[in-house]
Amino acid sequence: VQLQASGGGLVQPGGSLRLSCAASGSIFSINVMTWYRQAPGKQRELVATIVTTAAGGTTRYADSVKGRFTISIDNAKKTSYLQMNSLEPEDTAVYYCNADLRRSDSGGYGSYWGQGTQVTVSS
Repeated sequence: VQLQASGGGLVQPGGSLRLSCAASGSIFSINVMTWYRQAPGKQRELVATIVTTAAGGTTRYADSVKGRFTISIDNAKKTSYLQMNSLEPEDTAVYYCNADLRRSDSGGYGSYWGQGTQVTVSS
């Protein structure tokens, strides 16, 4: 199982970016997808999470991104998205995705991380 995060880059304050996290391999189902971020000199923090086992999905956001970020998941593509609008310099960080999933080969459950993608918000 692999998670590939992409979509980061340099954007001006007030701009938008959409991050993607594509899962591949022996995956039966993705139950929870979470985006984290880590800024230089700071601890990794939860940005947004979506629980796909609930009807329609249940989402949760860090207070600092509520109303600006939206997490979603395309179960058919096994890809999660993080739409980030009204970006601020404080959003600058490396963004990581994490999936709690069930494997199709063993039937077991596991937690997997993507490699991270850099988001820089600067004028």
